[in-house]
Amino acid sequence: MFEQVYKIVAEIPTGKVTTYGRIAKMLGNPRLSRAVGYALSVSPSNLPCHRVVDRNGKLADAFFHDGINEQQLLLEEEGVPFTEQGLVDLEACIWDSSRLV
Repeated sequence: MFEQVYKIVAEIPTGKVTTYGRIAKMLGNPRLSRAVGYALSVSPSNLPCHRVVDRNGKLADAFFHDGINEQQLLLEEEGVPFTEQGLVDLEACIWDSSRLV
C-alpha cells in the first residue's frame, strides 16, 4: 500500500493539494486516511508530502520545526492560497485524480 500512496503523492501538481482521505479513496478504501498519514510519515524525502493536508485544509504537525511551519512556507511558495484562519483554501486548489490505483 505504501508504494501506491507514494505514486499518488508524486502526481500532485505544483500549486495543488489533496487530502489524506482523498488518497485513501483513490486506494479503494476511504477509511485508510490514517494509514496514508503513516505512510507519508515514513516516505522518501523526494516526495511532495507537503501537498497533503487534512479534510479541512489543516496542515500536518510534522512540518513544524522550531516554531516555523515549513509546510505552509512550501505551499505559499507554490502559490497555494490560505484562508484567514490559516487553513489551505481547498476550493481554490484541491487536486483529485479520478484514477484508482
